[in-house]
Amino acid sequence: MMLTDKVAVITGAASGIGKDIAKVYLAAGAKVAIADLNIDAANATALEFDPSGERAMGVAMDVTQEDQVNAGIEAVVAKFGGIDILVSNAGIQIVAPVVDYSFANWKKMLAIHLDGAFLTTKACLKHMYAQGRGGSVIYMGSVHSKEASKLKSAYVTAKHGLVGLAKVVAKEGAEHDVRANVICPGFVRTPLVEKQIPEQAKELGISEDDVVKKVMLAETVDGEFTTVDDVAQVALFLAGFPSNALTGQSIVVSHGWFMQ
Repeated sequence: MMLTDKVAVITGAASGIGKDIAKVYLAAGAKVAIADLNIDAANATALEFDPSGERAMGVAMDVTQEDQVNAGIEAVVAKFGGIDILVSNAGIQIVAPVVDYSFANWKKMLAIHLDGAFLTTKACLKHMYAQGRGGSVIYMGSVHSKEASKLKSAYVTAKHGLVGLAKVVAKEGAEHDVRANVICPGFVRTPLVEKQIPEQAKELGISEDDVVKKVMLAETVDGEFTTVDDVAQVALFLAGFPSNALTGQSIVVSHGWFMQ
């Protein structure tokens, strides 16, 4: 129970990677706020994991809206008494060649991934600093925080940006015992990735099977997708790490897709 009574806020946690992190954190003893744009799904997930409502709560949050972020974080503090862990996980994917990528979609991607990370970090750090018990900020990056792929200009830019933000938060947060790190998964077969398979097949003029084998998994050591539990276990490790010895780092979880 390495997170006993720690309070965690996880954005985009009503499905996919975020939902699995919430489950793992609860099993490790944490109290968890499941923040999501879809409040019905967030509440349903909280009820699924904790029918008593004592250790899990749903929070309505559009991470691109400062008022919603601040209100959501204050609601968590009011219920659980503080914030110890932030997992900035909310994200979407829109693929297209640069020449066809609309500026509106570019701004939408950066707003969700980067503005969302900044706004939730700012709101949580205020409480982490004031509490005096340290904290852990975890950003959901990607192998694309290190590498690039065709059709993903905004995504690659945003995921690289999270590494820079984590380094700044690591330096600023150190005197308050707040750590900041980035998890960089390879392809995880979530709805976000499932949606990309036919889109990339169309853009690249190849079959969906070839997208999986020759694009998504070609560089792995074993031809396997990273699992949501692979990522959740790394999130647990980072959340529970006891000192500033591990901060400002990006941890790649990709079956060898990228090695550093």
